[in-house]
Amino acid sequence: MNVVAFFSGDAYNMICEFLGSNWYAVAGTLGLAALAVVHIVYAFILTMQNRRARGNERYDVSASHETVSWASQNMLVLGLIILVGLVLHLYNFWGHMMFAELAHIQVAHDPADGFAWILETFSCPVYSVLYLVWIVALWFHLSHGFWSSLHTLGISGKIWFKRWHTIGIVYVTILMGVFAFLVLAFWLGFAPSMCCAY
Repeated sequence: MNVVAFFSGDAYNMICEFLGSNWYAVAGTLGLAALAVVHIVYAFILTMQNRRARGNERYDVSASHETVSWASQNMLVLGLIILVGLVLHLYNFWGHMMFAELAHIQVAHDPADGFAWILETFSCPVYSVLYLVWIVALWFHLSHGFWSSLHTLGISGKIWFKRWHTIGIVYVTILMGVFAFLVLAFWLGFAPSMCCAY
């Protein structure tokens, strides 16, 4: 959906109008919110269990294993950066769009005018840099989380483990690369859709 905004603000707004605050969009949002809360709570519980299990060894720098990825060792910090980025994203887009429409709150642009919110958000260098930091943190988090979740589900044979790891890295790199490209395109003003914007 976000890639559409790169090419056409009108087409992006048609999608925003279609989704709006319809029952299916609200139900989907509530479902995603519930899953996010479960994920965050479970992540904190798992982190605390791991810290308790390691005891004082977690402070021993020489005990660091080469097979443990940087993302795995810093998942809590990455998770906190992602949480802050998520709150920022919800404020900039969901709060001004779906929530404003549901709560009948007057905002600077029409809640269905997602393109105007994109232009406003990414015209601010601070927001653009924060979004890029968020996307990098998401890359680390998801590149570890993709194959790690499959490992947790038991899909981790010697042959397939390396394949899933590679597939995960490629998929997450493409996805986050597109998001980073879109932030840069709107921040630096080279999105074709900006030529005819307001």
